[in-house]
Amino acid sequence: MKDLLLLTPPFTQLNTPYPATAYLKGFLNTKNISAYQIDLGIEVILELFSEEVFRELFKIAFETDSIQSENCERIYALKEVYLQPLDEVVRFLQGKNHTLARQICTDTFLPRASRFDQLDDMDWAFGSMGMQDKAKHLATLYLEDLSDFIIECIDDNFGFSRYAERLGQSANSFDELYEELQEETTLIDAITLQILEEYLQKIHPKLVCLSVPFPGNLYSAFRCGQYIKANYPHIKIAMGGGFPNTELRSISDERVFEFLDYITLDDGELPIELLVEAVCNPTSEKPTFKRTFLLENEKVVYKDDTPRSDYKQSDLGTPDYSDLLLEDYISVIEIANPMHSLWSDGRWNKLTMAHGCYWGKCTFCDISLDYIKIYEPIAAKILVDRMEQLIAQTGENGFHFVDEAAPPALMKSLALEIIKRKLTVTWWTNIRFEKNFTKDLCVLLKASGCIAISGGLEVASDRLLKLIDKGVTVAQVAQVTRNLTEANIMVHSYLMYGYPTQTVQETVDSLEMVRQLFELGIIQSGFWHQFALTAHSPVGLNPSEYGITPNYQNITFANNDVNFKDHTGIDHSKFSFGLKKSLFNFMHGIGFELPLQEWFDFKIPKTQISPDFINKSLDIQPNFSIKPTAKIVWLGGMPLVAEQVKTKRGVTRHQLEMTFHTATETFQLTFEKEIGDWLLEILDQLMPTNEKQVSFSQLKQNFETDFEDFELFWFSKPIEVLKSNGLLTL
Repeated sequence: MKDLLLLTPPFTQLNTPYPATAYLKGFLNTKNISAYQIDLGIEVILELFSEEVFRELFKIAFETDSIQSENCERIYALKEVYLQPLDEVVRFLQGKNHTLARQICTDTFLPRASRFDQLDDMDWAFGSMGMQDKAKHLATLYLEDLSDFIIECIDDNFGFSRYAERLGQSANSFDELYEELQEETTLIDAITLQILEEYLQKIHPKLVCLSVPFPGNLYSAFRCGQYIKANYPHIKIAMGGGFPNTELRSISDERVFEFLDYITLDDGELPIELLVEAVCNPTSEKPTFKRTFLLENEKVVYKDDTPRSDYKQSDLGTPDYSDLLLEDYISVIEIANPMHSLWSDGRWNKLTMAHGCYWGKCTFCDISLDYIKIYEPIAAKILVDRMEQLIAQTGENGFHFVDEAAPPALMKSLALEIIKRKLTVTWWTNIRFEKNFTKDLCVLLKASGCIAISGGLEVASDRLLKLIDKGVTVAQVAQVTRNLTEANIMVHSYLMYGYPTQTVQETVDSLEMVRQLFELGIIQSGFWHQFALTAHSPVGLNPSEYGITPNYQNITFANNDVNFKDHTGIDHSKFSFGLKKSLFNFMHGIGFELPLQEWFDFKIPKTQISPDFINKSLDIQPNFSIKPTAKIVWLGGMPLVAEQVKTKRGVTRHQLEMTFHTATETFQLTFEKEIGDWLLEILDQLMPTNEKQVSFSQLKQNFETDFEDFELFWFSKPIEVLKSNGLLTL
């Protein structure tokens, strides 16, 4: 029995739990508040995609005469061929049956319907050695065939990572969702509620907290709330998460509270703690609330009347993944894109380096909301403590830092702390492509286990980047992505089209910039999305400054996405297909030589960007000025040393020959003995395992105690060799 049940409704991700409940449970642990967490999404998927249940689905589809398309006719005709391997394919995707990969990769093991029509070039995508990944991709397509059958014949709201998403998207009114909730429950609802009932019987909670990060799990959250209200009226229900935080800030429809008791906004720790006090440990005193909607005298009211402040990030505890079925998550590879596979393949422990965004200026972003506006970093030592705790708890050493934009200074400290503790971890995160990501910092990040970075290039136009207030230029982005790529860190770029005042010429020129970035190999993955106006962004708050006219609706439920008219009158959506098709080819390393016109079936202007613009942006002169406070770090090992004595024309010279071994090569350097002895001593001090780091000014002062002209030494050929093998200036 637990006081709280933390619940993520269907559906979010298949490969790893959405972290909100784990974050909350970690915090509640620090307050000795008992809580149990479940991810209904993965449990419903595992029930649905089983031979027993899917056999019933085929029967229902046949009896209701709902098989319409040739594609579903084919799947039904091959139903036994689909059913036989289903349980084992799911086990394979859970990592429990690795040897099945060899079967899956044969041409006749899995049946194939329309999802296989767009099968990627397997050799390009996975190479000759990537059998496990190739099998995951084929198994994913097989499950997507079955998913298509569900959508056509059983429930058109179904989606692997979303359910009835359309009901939550831009739902200014609650009417459509409310009407849907009055209908009979669907088969997927029935599975969801059956599993929920089992947990309610097991946990006996007093408060159920529904985490709703996306529109795609909003409907299921309300179905769960409806079921609990009907069958367990004594249990109170709260909703929080990304969707309420961005969409439900103007809610006024009382009907919402037929399904819920509370909706909390922004950071959930203190609001939930206060709800626990009000629901589970009531006193004679009137309860207080933090950023909470509730129904009072049949009206929706907003309560923020506690004198208590939100907790510091360092006081929230380590996320706790206990109770979740970590061994049962499914790794899928939907498309053969190396970056997209990070989102859907493998189980990642989720952590946050810093609350909010240290930049907080981008005009398309919801920077007026607390989750971005309030910036608070966490100390690197605390972060790595949490990493070690999560590794011990989950057995996984992969980490996805889910920051809005991870700050480079903190990333540096984090990397040094990881290396200092000699942890073997794999991690990735989201950044701004800003100038602080130097070549040396990127090498350090890679050495600590960073394998990939995503970041927003947005519109590859300096005019528009300035209007967006991105704080970067295209040339700067190119230099940073080159630094990351040369450090062997994969780069994914978010790309945008249709930003207010964007011209057709700028769209074409932006595509040319992207073409050059991919042709030079300094970006490996990308995704185009069309600009969407949100109510809480600077553009949404001041639309006239950006040349658009918003079409505001009467808001009683969700308020985030806003329809608008761009004064340019350009239909940006017509560029969607060509932009995405060209990007798909560029990611495959082909199509660079084609004129941009080839990607579009309508006339576009010629690009005004020089064909070597990005190449010239990378041709920058070395910077010989180093900040005195810059830290000097040696990532290599200590060399083998041999002393040499050479006599020439009566002059005897004592030298040290140093042999350095890296993971991939060996090189030798020779120094005069006095300088060599000094260098050996200093390299040991520059190791990241030392407690104190040496600054550039300290290094210079130390050298000049016994020798002269430090700059001549620092920029000498032997030291340049060391710099290219792990002697870093940070």
